[in-house]
Amino acid sequence: MGLVLPVPNDKNIVLLGMPGAGKSTVGVLLAKRTARGFVDTDVLIEVRESLLLQEIIERSDYLNLRRIEQEVLLDLNITRYVVATGGSAAYSDAAMKHLKRNGVIVFLDVPFNTVERRIHNFETRGIACPRDMSLRLIYEERRPLYKKWADLELDCGDKQHDQVVADLMQALGLHHGRTG
Repeated sequence: MGLVLPVPNDKNIVLLGMPGAGKSTVGVLLAKRTARGFVDTDVLIEVRESLLLQEIIERSDYLNLRRIEQEVLLDLNITRYVVATGGSAAYSDAAMKHLKRNGVIVFLDVPFNTVERRIHNFETRGIACPRDMSLRLIYEERRPLYKKWADLELDCGDKQHDQVVADLMQALGLHHGRTG
């Protein structure tokens, strides 16, 4: 695999990437394999607002969803968790700096064709973007932001989630329940 970026035991592992990159699925699996807590910030937003992401966009707009997301991320004060962020988290400098203070940011990099294949509900998924923006344009706009914030970029290619978790554990110097 190459470079190993050991993650301290008291730090969070923050997963960043496109909708459909597997942040939530990989996050749950990684948390179980490393005895860490798990939080999905999209779920935190939905619980806080008592609305689905798409409903927030429909009732206001995508910028309001991004504002709410930033507030939720800034309120997050946890240790030793795997955090699956929303796909638009990288737009907030304040939120990303906050997450970086107590975490290692991992960009789950998947090719566009994989994102496109996994996103069957683009119109109703609650993606924080202008209504007329295509999935391809979102991908092209966000990818440099993910790279900017990442401490580690993991090329996920077309790998299964279990393989991504194994690669991620190796890259972070992690073993079941502890750091290496």
